[in-house]
Amino acid sequence: MKAMRCAYFETEQCRSCPEIQTPYRTQLADKDAATRHLLRDHVPDAAWHPIVASQPDHFRTKVKLAVGGTALHPRLGFIESDATVTDIRLCPIQDRAITTLLPELSAFIARASLTPYDVAARSGELKYLLITVAPTGQAMLRFVLRSREAEARIRKHLPALLAALPQLAVVSINLLPQHKAVTEGDQEIPLTSEQLLPVPLPGLTLFLPPKSFIQTNTQVASELYQTAATLVDRLSLPERSRIYDLYCGIGGFALSLAGAGRAITGVEISAPAIEAATRAAALLAPRAGQSISFVAGDALSWARQAQPADLVVVNPPRRGIGAELAQWLNTNAPAVLYSSCNAASLASDLAHLPRLRPVYAQVFDMFPHTRHTETLVLLQRED
Repeated sequence: MKAMRCAYFETEQCRSCPEIQTPYRTQLADKDAATRHLLRDHVPDAAWHPIVASQPDHFRTKVKLAVGGTALHPRLGFIESDATVTDIRLCPIQDRAITTLLPELSAFIARASLTPYDVAARSGELKYLLITVAPTGQAMLRFVLRSREAEARIRKHLPALLAALPQLAVVSINLLPQHKAVTEGDQEIPLTSEQLLPVPLPGLTLFLPPKSFIQTNTQVASELYQTAATLVDRLSLPERSRIYDLYCGIGGFALSLAGAGRAITGVEISAPAIEAATRAAALLAPRAGQSISFVAGDALSWARQAQPADLVVVNPPRRGIGAELAQWLNTNAPAVLYSSCNAASLASDLAHLPRLRPVYAQVFDMFPHTRHTETLVLLQRED
């Protein structure tokens, strides 16, 4: 398999995919070897399974596009060190459904007179377009603005935009008044009646609110959830088992593991994510003895007051779960399914789980052409 071609990389306009000139099979082998090496003191060789590959192009289903240039001639891409914006609207790793939206969105910026934010001058209104697409082609669009100055113009021209792009299911404004290196602010202003993007996956449908997390690679995320479900089905769980999904987000793991006799509780700090997960759970076909609920709260604080579980799923942010939650798992969970986007913090956390032995490990390539990975590890208590 040859390396993928990218005009932006070859002309040195973009370096976001540093491994793109390496053949994809070689990338996979290198990632797998690097992850195994990093976890060598914690995961036995016998536990490892082959890396799960991605589609190497058009895999990215969500993007954040900085807006530069002028309202009449906007540039959609990323901010350079000199505060200008490089246009990469034809990026070959973004989903084709995203690329299809961009010409009409550029025209909309001109029609609504949305002045791009000038980072150097600290002037202008439109900072970013945040776009997520579902496997159906339906999309969520978020305008990140400095203030509400352009809101009336956006609302005026929105009906025409929705007529031109009927796949836009969710549209909102996000306010980011501060001049700082983040891509969204705290306040979200809905512009469509529906503010949840349906994301159908095999056997379930997730719902995504504007400010909640979803994996950037839907294809590989689906394989991750299906692998988790298969692993849990193979465990000798009690006939009536208690399962916790900590850092559950919009419920991907919890919903994938739902089954007869399983009482599942998902915990996530974001209340909108919990509301979305609850909506998704209501669509699941009921099975005997099955229950699934979601709680908005801090994972560690919630776990401290919870009863011991038969299985705990953890899918933490890059920093990992930390020593305190690891200690709780040592005592209260005979089995742990750990999904990690940072093998370094995973290694640190595994060192704090001496009573739990890794019996299955696998790398999932969510992020082709980079060195980033997602790693799934199943641990079981040795005593």
